[in-house]
Amino acid sequence: MENIISAVNDIVWSNALIILCLGAGVYFSIVTKFLQVRYLREMLQLLFKGESTQKGISSFQAFTVAIAGRVGTGNIAGVATAIAMGGPGAVFWMWAIAFLGSASAFIEATLGQIYKQVKDGQYRGGPAFYIEKGLGIKWYAVVFAVATIVSMALFLPGVQSNSIASGMNNAFQIPMAYTGGAVTLLLALIILGGVKRIGKVAQVVVPFMAGAYILMSVVIIMMNITEVPAVFSLIFRSAFDLEPAFAGIFGMAISWGVKRGIYSNEAGQGTAPHAAAAAAVSHPAKQGLVQAFSVYVDTLFVCTATAFMILFTGQYNVVNPEGGFVVENLPGVPFGPEYTQAAVNTYFPTLGSGFVAISLFFFAFTTIMAYYYIAETNLSYLNTKGNKWMIWVLRALILASTFYGSVKTAESAWMLGDIGVGVMAWLNVVAILLLRKPALRALKDYQEQRKAGLDPVFNAKKLGIRNAAYWDKTEQEEKELQAV
Repeated sequence: MENIISAVNDIVWSNALIILCLGAGVYFSIVTKFLQVRYLREMLQLLFKGESTQKGISSFQAFTVAIAGRVGTGNIAGVATAIAMGGPGAVFWMWAIAFLGSASAFIEATLGQIYKQVKDGQYRGGPAFYIEKGLGIKWYAVVFAVATIVSMALFLPGVQSNSIASGMNNAFQIPMAYTGGAVTLLLALIILGGVKRIGKVAQVVVPFMAGAYILMSVVIIMMNITEVPAVFSLIFRSAFDLEPAFAGIFGMAISWGVKRGIYSNEAGQGTAPHAAAAAAVSHPAKQGLVQAFSVYVDTLFVCTATAFMILFTGQYNVVNPEGGFVVENLPGVPFGPEYTQAAVNTYFPTLGSGFVAISLFFFAFTTIMAYYYIAETNLSYLNTKGNKWMIWVLRALILASTFYGSVKTAESAWMLGDIGVGVMAWLNVVAILLLRKPALRALKDYQEQRKAGLDPVFNAKKLGIRNAAYWDKTEQEEKELQAV
């Protein structure tokens, strides 16, 4: 079975997908004139504006739900895996895909807002919605929705729960099955409350977990401040095959850097638009900019924190594609959260393993919460008759896969997760490239209104955007109110 999974993973994650994701990021960066740089200040301002409504959550809540999905085991175990398989140079390619992917994240989040709908008494949206309404290809939308439900409910939770259980076992010798059971029970209590409860939990937990983790990394960086230039030099030299110690794995650095970068920040994958669509905003570009910033938080802040801790301390191995190791500083240690735990243990022997295990718990648990919300949104898209039993089946599936993933082998969990991420990325990146015009019109409209000193308000018909039912309805309601 593992051989079959590996073969499928190799097909999904061929060089074609890596080129597609990098190419889309470059293209969107150019056509938006590098909005990820020009609008950085605006992103921060928009982050804390707006409030939740009866149907939608606030921009900040949508941001934290998206961050909950982005910041997960990929930020701790994933970075370690990238370094193990591609060397220090993989970190550079994680940065590259994050910078370029920020533009892709803007496009997909803006499309999620443009084509959102009110279903089940709340805002719903995402790739399945904008593929059907924007492209007019129903079967394509259904394929994405089914692929996303399978990925979010079956493939991906196991990656997160396995990392939690592994970290707890390594730090506190807690049996993995016990950790899996506790995580599953806690998840059940939260997902029964729907998106509002998920949003409330995320807005409290996410800033705390990211802040504490980054603070720990800053402490370690300050203890090694004189080595920062050397680490940057190592990363850049290794990224371009200029470091003799890592010569010959240049292709692996790109491949694993991009792969783990996409897995971590999810830019272009199609997950963040679901949270973006749930926000109550006056213009789609507002939430698009907020979601573009979330990519920075994930990769440039949290992933970099992990990479620096590992590289400062030298607590890592690098696999030789032809067999053996290029570097073997931790004999017999599997790549994953153990690298990060070993790095923190170097400076805080009594704290390191426990701190990383607890950080990993928060990171991965909130990600599983986001997975449930995304799966539920796509089920809502398919469940036109509103059958409530389907929601309960979904909840049972994600809870079962969360527990099962905590006790199965990490290798198969990661490969299944990679397949899920890869399939979604293929479907979504193609869709947003085809649907770029509505998102770019929304950006241009936002820019013009801002230049005029206005708080931008979206008018889909004025921009010639069809099938944006929610915004058309809102415009009509405003006319009726003005008439009264």
